[in-house]
Amino acid sequence: MDVLKRWLKVGLFAIVLIPLSLGLSAAWWGGDNDNYRESRMPQGNAVTDPRSLLQYALPIDNDSVRRIQSSLEDISTQLRARKRWSAVASDVRSAKSTLFYRKDELLASVPPSRQPQAQEKLAQLENGMVELETVVEEQDKEQAWVVRRQLLDTLGEFEELMVDGFPFEVPEDYADLPQLKGRATVEMTTAQGTVTLIADGYNAPVTAGNFVDLVDRGFYDGLPFTRAEANYVLQAGDPPGPDDGFVDPDTGEYRTIPLEIRVRGEDEPVYEFTLEQIGLYREQPVLPFSAYGTVGMAHRDLEPNSGSSQFFFFLFEPELTPAGLNLLDGRYAAFGYVVDGAQVLEKLTKGDVIQSARVVEGLENLIRPGDASA
Repeated sequence: MDVLKRWLKVGLFAIVLIPLSLGLSAAWWGGDNDNYRESRMPQGNAVTDPRSLLQYALPIDNDSVRRIQSSLEDISTQLRARKRWSAVASDVRSAKSTLFYRKDELLASVPPSRQPQAQEKLAQLENGMVELETVVEEQDKEQAWVVRRQLLDTLGEFEELMVDGFPFEVPEDYADLPQLKGRATVEMTTAQGTVTLIADGYNAPVTAGNFVDLVDRGFYDGLPFTRAEANYVLQAGDPPGPDDGFVDPDTGEYRTIPLEIRVRGEDEPVYEFTLEQIGLYREQPVLPFSAYGTVGMAHRDLEPNSGSSQFFFFLFEPELTPAGLNLLDGRYAAFGYVVDGAQVLEKLTKGDVIQSARVVEGLENLIRPGDASA
């Protein structure tokens, strides 16, 4: 497999190919990214915040909550610029207006059993909006960042309350593979620090299920990072011995999983084919490689259905690799994002060891073959 290094020359990207044992195949950067079919994500700049990407990836359909999120997201753009307080104030007014005047519409998407928690979250959001409005009036940039982040986190918790069941049926062809019917949080401990990631089974149930199953088995404990390419990927999951993936100790069989990519606007993932192979190379995945620390499944060069245990963290600068305009979207399966400890990824090098990997939340969403709930 090949890895890319980025060079900036005369305003264009030139590409250098570097061998990688089990990683990312080479191809040129894709075409334009104007096809946001039925997208709920904001137009313009790619979303690069991992938590925001996870929020947008939730299987919910509520225009009001997306409008609030989009306004809060836009504040970050305005805060990075100088003398944009009027624009920030406009975003705050928009978010606050939607929150206060479309409360019934927001609550309508929450299942009845979760209405009390939803009411509580809305009250927290209302108080936070008032606080943010005051901070913006005072033009306190540092505090504006803090309150905005708190609001987005609370909004994310409210959005999760909207999710009502799993959004689609996984094909029977993959019934013999673990599946994650929801999300799970994994903490990975190394000598350089701890990395926390969220695996998203709503959009990649087979890929995320395979990974979470291996974490829960302790498969990754003690395994080294086998590739550490600065500004590109950090890869691990190759076990000792001749096999380059997971062999089930109960059956003695080597486990492989299909390529799995859900396209925005589609009801279920595409399996076994790259988006380019089926003419969807211009479409945007629900889980794009647009955030530093995106977690992806490795596979052998030219064999998209050979993924097993090896995974990688995407380390490119997200501003230079927008969704739909990079090598990985549509060719590799992203299945999660690092939400804490991203700075640890910068310190890890080839030979560093995963001391332990543990599922700290969401293990109940993992369905293994033979489970009664499968």
